[in-house]
Amino acid sequence: MASSPHGNSNFDSGLEIKTRSVEQTLIPLVSQITTLINHKEKPKKSERTLAAIHKVGQAVSVAVGRFVAVGEAIAAENQELKEEMGQACFEARRAGDAIAQLTDVGAAVPAQSDGRVTVFSDRTGMVKAARLLLSSVTKVLVLADRIVIKQIITSRNKVLVTLDHLERVSTFQEFVQIFSQFGNEMVEFAHLTGDRQNDLKDEKKKARMAAARAVLEKCTMMLLTASKTCLRHPDCESAKINKDAVFQRMRCALEQVIEIVTEARSCGESKILPTSICNGIKDFKSSVESLRGNLYSLPPQSMGSQLEALVERTEDFTDSAYTSHEQRQAILGLCQLVRQDTQQLVHAWMEAQSVQAKDATEEMEMGILKTCQSVCDLRRELHKVAVSRASDLLKVHGEQLPLRALKASGAEGNLEAVTEYARKLTEQKEQLVETCRLLCHVSGTEPLEITCIHAEETFHVIGPQIISAAQTLALHPSSKIAKENLEVFCEAWDSQLCDMALLLREINDVFEGRRGDKRTYLSLPRPGKHSANLKSAKAVKLDAEEQMSMAKLGLELRLLSSDVDSEMDKWEDQEHDIVRQSQSMASMAYNMYLFTRGEGLLKTTLDLFHQGEVLSEEGLQLCSSLHTFSTQLVDEEKALVTAEMEKLLALCQQLQMGAKTPVQGKTATFLKVDSSIQTTRGVMAVLLSLLPLCNKLNRKYKSERSSLGSPQGWKERQDASTPVKDDSAINGKNTNGFGVKPLDQHMAGLNLLESK
Repeated sequence: MASSPHGNSNFDSGLEIKTRSVEQTLIPLVSQITTLINHKEKPKKSERTLAAIHKVGQAVSVAVGRFVAVGEAIAAENQELKEEMGQACFEARRAGDAIAQLTDVGAAVPAQSDGRVTVFSDRTGMVKAARLLLSSVTKVLVLADRIVIKQIITSRNKVLVTLDHLERVSTFQEFVQIFSQFGNEMVEFAHLTGDRQNDLKDEKKKARMAAARAVLEKCTMMLLTASKTCLRHPDCESAKINKDAVFQRMRCALEQVIEIVTEARSCGESKILPTSICNGIKDFKSSVESLRGNLYSLPPQSMGSQLEALVERTEDFTDSAYTSHEQRQAILGLCQLVRQDTQQLVHAWMEAQSVQAKDATEEMEMGILKTCQSVCDLRRELHKVAVSRASDLLKVHGEQLPLRALKASGAEGNLEAVTEYARKLTEQKEQLVETCRLLCHVSGTEPLEITCIHAEETFHVIGPQIISAAQTLALHPSSKIAKENLEVFCEAWDSQLCDMALLLREINDVFEGRRGDKRTYLSLPRPGKHSANLKSAKAVKLDAEEQMSMAKLGLELRLLSSDVDSEMDKWEDQEHDIVRQSQSMASMAYNMYLFTRGEGLLKTTLDLFHQGEVLSEEGLQLCSSLHTFSTQLVDEEKALVTAEMEKLLALCQQLQMGAKTPVQGKTATFLKVDSSIQTTRGVMAVLLSLLPLCNKLNRKYKSERSSLGSPQGWKERQDASTPVKDDSAINGKNTNGFGVKPLDQHMAGLNLLESK
């Protein structure tokens, strides 16, 4: 049972709100109704108060009328919802009329003298009408949301049918025709599921959806080359094995998406989140600390059994062949220390119970503190082991030696060498799979645990697929398509390594207390604000193949924006202009990265070009801030900052001009997308150089001002230097205004009240 968005139990709708769009639609309505119910209880009401109450009540009534009209139109188009939707709309209209009647006090004398029932004399009636309105409106929204789910299921079914056709084709001509249809259907499915992923409130479901969509994204290109290879070499067993594995993985991912949107339970649900050590430590600490409030909440023996279950999970670390002797001894030593501290705590606890103490004794308090400290030390050591293992593996595998050797030996037709290097790749795969399992133990949040499991499964599957593709090439060394197929699978492996590097950073962020998504800069430009030079431009969506070719470039952009975030975190003054402007630029670069994955707020190429233009404007403003900052520096330091600033200025101007240049045709549009993302990557690289330099100089001069005792030191130096010129020529007007509606497109017609 979900209450209203503001958490008021009086307005319990009786329906669980699972998406942000439904929640955001209800917020303004809840706000208006709360205003009506919580009006000040004064004996006399001024004319102004009466008029305000009347206005709010009528606004609610009119908005409900519009809302109900949309709901009824939806019911007419969807017969399966007609009865339920009709009833909900009827109740909403009835409640809206009741609120209008109760707030019809604009021209009234006080209720006591004319005997009319109003919001002032019938507060209970108002609460009842409000409850009915919120309940019925929520039901309409939830029913409308079912249509979105139906669209996703319908889209999935179309993809499945075409997938079956693709699997059975026997000629290239037929394959090309059906794959073109399949690509269009996959793009539609990607956008529907991307919108749904962004709209979900449950972070675990979002992570599962992201994992399934990532599989579909990467498998689309694999399916193309694997199928072409099989058509070219129909009697090759390794080519058939390679192709079958791709089709199977795509079907599993499609099924997982439907399980998430329909909330179906599958046999795989139980294995999604095995109990991690991190969660075990949290639960154990919670049990230990709960003793402060109640000495008798659980039996003392349960503490020991809970600890042993936790220690047993550390065997994934200590039993690993890849854990060093020193690391193993450190983990075992800390486990023993936790045992000793827990035994001392249990002893003090039992003594306190024997004398029927009401509160924790001093000995117990000391035991609680020591046990919590030792178990935290254990978590820290496990985190260090997992993260260092992952970092070392990423460095080694970044060289791609087995992959290069497999490609070379396959091209030479050397099956024996392929078999040898396949063994080495299998060993690397096992190391990566085990490391993902260890990272899952220390990830710290359930969404990150899901991402670790996805990474583990991906390495487990792609490794054998690379080997079968290499075997096919070795059997047909002159085959261009077999060579291309192997290349695609190797790129997928490389892409997963990049994803693992990002995952590692996020796990570190959580461990170091930097969790919380800073990507709140939702920067879709307002319609018309930045489109003066793009009137003739046509919005285009990239197809599956184009998105695949953008993926690697997008990952590089994501890594750079993540590095920029890390550098910004090191600044003491988070409100500094340089930090604020860099943050907004990094956030916009992240939106552009999401575009390369077919996710996020930027749906079309036109959105992307708008975003590039806005990012360039923010960059030009940053150049202005850097110019001001540089006037406070000595010549050598000023030269360093100015050199980087000039690079940034040139890139921002290039990005701005590129965004404003009209293009015609799909190829030209794709090249413009590529150029925009390349230039944005350059901007992020310059920011990555500028931020630590400016931070160092900022700290240096802060320290000097502090030691000199002159808070006006910089200002005086600034006054003594050359006056700063008006930078409006390079940075234009301040255009830091971007608005994103709280509803996704599928709810656009169901807005009740506009925010004031």
